[in-house]
Amino acid sequence: MDQRIAFVTCERLPDIHGDDRLVANALQRLGFQVTAAVWNDPAVDWRQFASVVIRAAWDYHLDEARYAAWLRRCETEEVNLWNPAATVLANIDKRYLADFADAGVAIVPIEYVERGQRQSLRRLLERRNWPRAVVKPAVSASAYGTWRTSLATVAADQRRLDQEVMRRSLLVQPFVDEIVTSGEWSVVFFDGEYSHAVMKKPASGDFRVQEELGGHGEPRDPSPAIVEQARRVLSHAAGSLLYARVDGIERDGGFVLMELEINEPFLYIGSSSGAAKRFADAIGRTTARTILRS
Repeated sequence: MDQRIAFVTCERLPDIHGDDRLVANALQRLGFQVTAAVWNDPAVDWRQFASVVIRAAWDYHLDEARYAAWLRRCETEEVNLWNPAATVLANIDKRYLADFADAGVAIVPIEYVERGQRQSLRRLLERRNWPRAVVKPAVSASAYGTWRTSLATVAADQRRLDQEVMRRSLLVQPFVDEIVTSGEWSVVFFDGEYSHAVMKKPASGDFRVQEELGGHGEPRDPSPAIVEQARRVLSHAAGSLLYARVDGIERDGGFVLMELEINEPFLYIGSSSGAAKRFADAIGRTTARTILRS
């Protein structure tokens, strides 16, 4: 079996680092050769690798069209990309959440505002009975371009909405109090199997849970019911998944989906003993299955 594995990175952080280094070390112990490769580097021949694993393509949302073209090229050239190109393409625009809701998945409600569409923020909030809300780009990462609004500030916020919607499509959702009061689950799966979970909370006075914005995640064991409900979300993805991080909140005893992260999520590998080996084993199994089918 070909032993070369590529971890997809970005120009700003081209090397394997942090938690991904733990996984690369575990893969090397399994006999694989692991290298970093920047997704938009034209010199890379992605077909040379037994598997290509998207790990740190953290600037994809800044050049969405080019990233989508790269994914389609990988699909055309039959690159063994994980997660698969078609699955990622269906996921990077957050409108997929509406499709999940139509399929019966409990989600935080959304209003989708197409690029160039004129939208009264006040009428939207009043129609949905949302006194507070969050606005975010439909394609974004790490809370990029995410901000709060409310009926109390809507007059001033309308100008910002008008400016942003001329550049990109937007998502509007009700403000989720549970993120501040209880926290947000990140439930991690490798090759469809539950691995570990963390509870994420924002910094005081903020609502964003990303660590670079002051948030923090701590290891936590979710109930079997939460794990099972998070697992069911995976079945609504457009294809097979090597890895997934299912983000959501608990409400009235159930799991409410915030996002299904299957493109380049931080997986909190270092927070769980054995997670690096579990991920490496999953990569090894997936690579072997792919080679057997080819």
